[in-house]
Amino acid sequence: MIVGYARVSSAGQNLDVQEAVLAEAGCEKTFSEKQSGTTVTGRAALAAALDFVRAGDTLLVCRLDRLARSVADLHRIIERLNDKDVGFRVVQQAGIDTTSSTGKLTMAILGAVAEFETEIRKERQRDGIAKAKAAGVYKGRRATISADRVRELHTGGMRPVDIARELGIGRASVYRLLG
Repeated sequence: MIVGYARVSSAGQNLDVQEAVLAEAGCEKTFSEKQSGTTVTGRAALAAALDFVRAGDTLLVCRLDRLARSVADLHRIIERLNDKDVGFRVVQQAGIDTTSSTGKLTMAILGAVAEFETEIRKERQRDGIAKAKAAGVYKGRRATISADRVRELHTGGMRPVDIARELGIGRASVYRLLG
């Protein structure tokens, strides 16, 4: 059986294109999710797909970075598939097919490139934030808690636990603002 896995990183993105490509490639069942690929943690559809596949099946993805963005995660997933005697192929990167030694090499190289791209993107983001902070443009998220309101309620005799409940915030936030 050919089993597909599709993933996009954010709710604003669409899975339709990947699902259509996987269906066209012969997937009988596809697992899809909207979740970051930087880690396998919290990816319920990936876990379900890995549990679902059986010996002789093939797991199919559109691109390698849809499966994993880290070489370590990629190798763990592939090792798990190998332990179950399940093949792995990438539709839009035809050289990746773990049933051949050349495919395994290609997968390792492209996996390293995907991880490199992720690290470069993080560096650029950090550099952009640092530059914006230096220019006084980036000041972080707006405060969602009114410190004045917390002090006012406390001065009125309300206990911190009651203030937290009243304002829908954590008790630690109340203590931090009062301290």
